[in-house]
Amino acid sequence: MTRQLTSHNRDATSMNVCELDPLTDDRWPDFVAQHPASSVFHTRAWLTVLSSSYGYKPVAFATVRSGKIINAVVFCEVKSWFTGNRLVSLPFSDHCQPLAYDLDLAAILNHLERRRIMRRLKYVELRPSTCYGIDLKRGALDISRRFSLQKIDLRPDLDTLYSGFHSSCIRRKIKRAEREELIYESGRSSSLLLRFRELLLLTRRRHKLPPQPASWFQNIVRSLGDSVTIHLLSKDTVPVASIMTFTHKKVLTYKYGCSNAHFSNLGGTPLLFWKVIQQAKETAMEDLDLGRSDFDDPGLIKFKENLGAASSELVYFRNPVPEQKLALRKPEKRDWARQAMTQLPDPLFAGVGRLLYRHLG
Repeated sequence: MTRQLTSHNRDATSMNVCELDPLTDDRWPDFVAQHPASSVFHTRAWLTVLSSSYGYKPVAFATVRSGKIINAVVFCEVKSWFTGNRLVSLPFSDHCQPLAYDLDLAAILNHLERRRIMRRLKYVELRPSTCYGIDLKRGALDISRRFSLQKIDLRPDLDTLYSGFHSSCIRRKIKRAEREELIYESGRSSSLLLRFRELLLLTRRRHKLPPQPASWFQNIVRSLGDSVTIHLLSKDTVPVASIMTFTHKKVLTYKYGCSNAHFSNLGGTPLLFWKVIQQAKETAMEDLDLGRSDFDDPGLIKFKENLGAASSELVYFRNPVPEQKLALRKPEKRDWARQAMTQLPDPLFAGVGRLLYRHLG
């Protein structure tokens, strides 16, 4: 379904902004496939995961000429009695670059501002991978959050990539893991997904965070198909570490990682990333996107940099910008609740995630 809407920009001539359903509009897959700035998070498959898992409604605002999509910004409508109704581009996605520029982007942003007011939305949020070449402040958006983004350039040969690893933090651990003769598996079978999920529950308990619902990962495997791979290392028959990656064109995206802390000294996680990089080279991938990291988690940032990743700033924009509140107003109560959550048995612990995540996108 396409709805034609007129957007007036005081700096440009009047132009039309169309509202598209990327799940049903046959032009969307071709537009994403051909756009140089698109990522796996723009694809119909990923939008289907968001919709089928949490009930979000994907919507793209686009400029169209001669029936062809020229520029577009894709969102999900998040409706929640708990956290408010809003447009987010995109929930549970590290970044989602606006596929729009110049006057077309300005028209889309101006339309979004009117839509926010008319629909009484709590806010509109964009999560670009880079601000280069786009001006988001023209749409009354302003900076709301900052993160660190790490990427590895995969174009050098394997020897060069390996030499770029930190000698003691990565290379030494890889050699240790190889001596341990850890068993490596990759694919998207139900058995691999089950063992990945078991490690994820352990990791989320360790971090005192609710786990994503099992249905979320089942929908990822079902929707992304050949684009998703689960990588797993085991010691004998015991899962040690696992990561999940996505592919889109020449970019490999690391999305989720988990491990068993009892085996952390075996070097499983560094070896997994080395296995992933080797496979990426075999399939002519050019970039490994390691995703966002919070600035208050310097250990994670350093680990990624030790893999040879380059860091850049990832900036989110929102309209209206959230008011600065006294975060950690009662940290002792929040910490108590998180600690209590980790003591729940697996079914109840997983249930917390099922209840919360649809409100958090």
